[in-house]
Amino acid sequence: MEKLHRSEGDINISPRRKRWQDENLDAETRALLAEDEKYFLRQSLSTPCLNGLGACDGIWVEDLQGRRYMDFHGNNVHQVGFANPAVIAAIKEQLDGGLSFCTRRYTNRVAVDLAKKLAQIAPGDLSKVLLCPGGAEAIGMALKLARIATGRHKTISMWDSFHGASLDAISVGGEAVFRQDIGPLLPGTEHVPPPDEYHCLYQCRGRGGCDMMCARYVEYVLEKEGDVAAVIAEPIRSTPYIPKPEYWQIIRKACDRHGALLIFDEIPHALGRTGRMFTCENFAVVPDMLVIGKGLGGGILPLAALIAREGLDVAADRALGHYTHEKSPVACAAALATIRYVEENNLAAHARELGQYALARMAAMMERHPLIGDVRGLGLFLGIELVKDRATGERASEEAEAVMYAALSRGLSFKLTMGNILTLTPALTITRAELDRALDIVEACIGEVEQDA
Repeated sequence: MEKLHRSEGDINISPRRKRWQDENLDAETRALLAEDEKYFLRQSLSTPCLNGLGACDGIWVEDLQGRRYMDFHGNNVHQVGFANPAVIAAIKEQLDGGLSFCTRRYTNRVAVDLAKKLAQIAPGDLSKVLLCPGGAEAIGMALKLARIATGRHKTISMWDSFHGASLDAISVGGEAVFRQDIGPLLPGTEHVPPPDEYHCLYQCRGRGGCDMMCARYVEYVLEKEGDVAAVIAEPIRSTPYIPKPEYWQIIRKACDRHGALLIFDEIPHALGRTGRMFTCENFAVVPDMLVIGKGLGGGILPLAALIAREGLDVAADRALGHYTHEKSPVACAAALATIRYVEENNLAAHARELGQYALARMAAMMERHPLIGDVRGLGLFLGIELVKDRATGERASEEAEAVMYAALSRGLSFKLTMGNILTLTPALTITRAELDRALDIVEACIGEVEQDA
């Protein structure tokens, strides 16, 4: 059970976490954590919390004891870095301008400007927008629109995927920590194995490499079901797998043949992280709907968007979203400033260049360290998979957790995915020198864990 529950991130019931806290936290921080646990409902991915933060800036977070950590986690909201001055200035200007909230039935200039900007930069014919406070809500809007547009309700999604923590999102999601023992979920949510070449259910490594059997299986299910409304998936998963472009090209054609829509969840990585403004651009595939969020609010305000092709504007008599903060002028101002900052500072190209450099460094690390089974990345979406045995691919989850806490003690924070993958997602404003420093820490910690084994 615990093994399955580590798929989304490192959980807070680990004895190693307790040891790290005993060695590193002072009385003031312990008191805050105790108060947090007293008033917040406990759950395995947050409360009880690891530590308390006092500040954040750029690529850094700072705890209450004044220790600074390069944040290679950041909940993937920090494309433009924490406390970005341009985003803060836009928020202040909007607040000072007199319109802090837009009540229902009204619109405002900044919301329209954001929708127009998203339509302009989105790939292909994606040109109609809905806004809402968070990614899970945007996924819900996409699911409703797919039902209305197709007259069907079934979906195909991936095991181990994450689309948010709401009931509809965990129904299409595939992670045990959210789904197991929760009771009935949405009907018709079919799941298929993900395009994970390293741990392929179809043993593609043993057959000499990926032959797209996983993509053909998606088409098989589309054909057998016959009435699927949509395939919904993350174009890349952070970072258990990064499929080949042919995977999505096959599925795009299969959706068209079988009358299903293709919905891409780019909530964690749109807006430059993968070296392109939108992740799907790396695969030369345009979905019918694109969902973005997290970093859209500049790492300060919550905001997400559903971007659909114009032909899906078919629900004028329904309420797809109707969220209280749907057209928040302050959040929209933050989003416009974020997009402008990404564009004006060429952060997508910067992420692409640094990502290629990081992958080369990680590949060299793999040659030196048998604990590393695989490295992967797309832009500044990077993963290092630790294994007990490269031949079998057995996950080295305990070792990965040891590496994570050792790195934390050296000033580097990142999350674990699937229990054994070091997931490295820094702010896109990071310099090469800072990236080198972080990778030096990772390698030192891996070496230390290998020696202790």
